[in-house]
Amino acid sequence: MEIPELSLQILFFLFITAIVAGFLDTLAGGGGLLTVPALILSGIPPLVVLGTNKFQSSMGTATATFMMFKNKKVKGDDVKGLMLFAFIGATIGATTVQLINPEMLSFVIPIVLLFIAIYFLIAPKPKESDGEAKLSYQKYRNFVVPVIGWYDGFFGPGTGSFFALSGVSLRGRGLISATIVAKTLNFATNVAALLVFLTTGRIAWIAGIFMIAGQGIGAWLGSKSLFKINPSYLRILIVLMCFAMLIRYSISMGWLNFG
Repeated sequence: MEIPELSLQILFFLFITAIVAGFLDTLAGGGGLLTVPALILSGIPPLVVLGTNKFQSSMGTATATFMMFKNKKVKGDDVKGLMLFAFIGATIGATTVQLINPEMLSFVIPIVLLFIAIYFLIAPKPKESDGEAKLSYQKYRNFVVPVIGWYDGFFGPGTGSFFALSGVSLRGRGLISATIVAKTLNFATNVAALLVFLTTGRIAWIAGIFMIAGQGIGAWLGSKSLFKINPSYLRILIVLMCFAMLIRYSISMGWLNFG
């Protein structure tokens, strides 16, 4: 599969996009909703887009996860089981996507954007403290986490928000607490999918390296800001990001024409 050469202007565009995505992804999830359209607009083939996105996003989630463990905001014993099941789900998803035409997945992005935005618009005000769980840990680990992991391996954008959303709605976590756990699970799914794409060679290395640098910067800034932000502001950020990217992606796909 031929990968086009990218100009310095495009690489700089991808670098800046990755900074913003890494920052937002650490705060609210959904950084892939920025990076996947940016890679598509750069003229990279769809499957290479998915592989490159996993390559660069792994740095962002790795940085965020490291900061969470370093600052003792999460314990390994609390998330290692969830991370394992997330890893397994993502491995299956990344293997599955190699077998189909990824262009058919272009309609998944707006559906994901709308789903996340609508949920956070109609959901009750996020709690700062944990509440009562609606689903047991075992059922959440065995079913919900692998399904979200499968989606991340299969396509990806919005995974961090899905993990955070499920933590709030199913496990009774506060939004910030759910976001912290979501970072570790998203890291596991990114690594799993990346390993699959590495075996197929579907990665634009130069673009990925530029974006890794941006993701590291963005994730570091986001991890410094996460514990200083009101949970209500996180919900507003998620909704605005989703609707903005829905419009932007629809324009790039030619679904909206203002000309």
